[in-house]
Amino acid sequence: MRLGRLFRPASVVSARLRAPARVPFLQVAKTGVAVTLSWVVAGLVVPGQAPIFAAIAALLVVQPSVNQSYARALERSAGVILGVVLAMTASQLFGDNSTVILLSVVACLLLAWLLKLTPGSSNQIPISAMLVLSLGSTTPGYAWDRIVESIIGAAVAVLVNLAIAPPLQIAPVRADVVRLGSALADSLEGLAALLPTRPGTERITELMIQARLLRPMRTRLQNDLIAAADSLRLNPRQARYRAELEQIEGLSERLNTVVNRVIGMTRAYQDHYDDDLASEPTIPSIIGELRRAAHDIRLLTGDPDADDTASIALATEPPALTAPLVVLSPSATHWVLIGSLLEDLRRIHDEVVGER
Repeated sequence: MRLGRLFRPASVVSARLRAPARVPFLQVAKTGVAVTLSWVVAGLVVPGQAPIFAAIAALLVVQPSVNQSYARALERSAGVILGVVLAMTASQLFGDNSTVILLSVVACLLLAWLLKLTPGSSNQIPISAMLVLSLGSTTPGYAWDRIVESIIGAAVAVLVNLAIAPPLQIAPVRADVVRLGSALADSLEGLAALLPTRPGTERITELMIQARLLRPMRTRLQNDLIAAADSLRLNPRQARYRAELEQIEGLSERLNTVVNRVIGMTRAYQDHYDDDLASEPTIPSIIGELRRAAHDIRLLTGDPDADDTASIALATEPPALTAPLVVLSPSATHWVLIGSLLEDLRRIHDEVVGER
């Protein structure tokens, strides 16, 4: 075994520890506010012990969306209550020695597994039980005070996340749509550029790779749509953005079909290409339709590149496949490819104009 596998470079270790992007500073600020307020409120309601449970609850409950904060608050509260109850029961029956603490933690893990609890609750139950048995066994009322503290911290965190700029995830979805539309248009224009030439295997393979990269972009859009919908739940600003998100969801479904069509066109071109393809009389018309379809997709997705000189020239023309297209009989070796390109262009046109 090489030493490099045993002692990894510091850059690799750093990459494992660091996130690809920072958490928004607003979320960090709200977490600080929630921790501070929960500490103060819990200290007033439950004087005596330092309100550690309240601060921990607030720290964990502030999430990227109000809905996630609410769910985390329920998980945290339920976990603390179950853990404290189990710890009190074990302490009353068996005492509070180290063996009892260990067995109680194992019992908490099994209970969470049997109840099919979420990871947040599953982890919180043994932690609460362990803290109560190890720190509060000699303090009367310690367990109940910790329950009250945790509920206060969770409630304060939800209210802070709700009151201070409730987070929305609409902007990433808008950017994803523009990015995917631009990539689709680039693939169509790339195919249009290759059709009248003899590009060679390497260039055709590059075009196929470019088309396949549309799939992860589509997946990213779908994941961000889920996050955006989640950010609107329980959000007081949801009425303002609900219609826009529904419109983007509908557009995403249409783009999903266009992605499949573009990949299919590129695959058909790669599988059926030969050097005589450029001589087909229908190829110039298909090239024009490909460029027009690319222009239509840029306009549909709000791509700023649709305002360049070429797009302005196309803007006065009808959408792709709107005008009649005369198709001359292709040669016996090219009719499959010609027919495939035309059918995929028709489906792209249906999605662009909303005629499924």
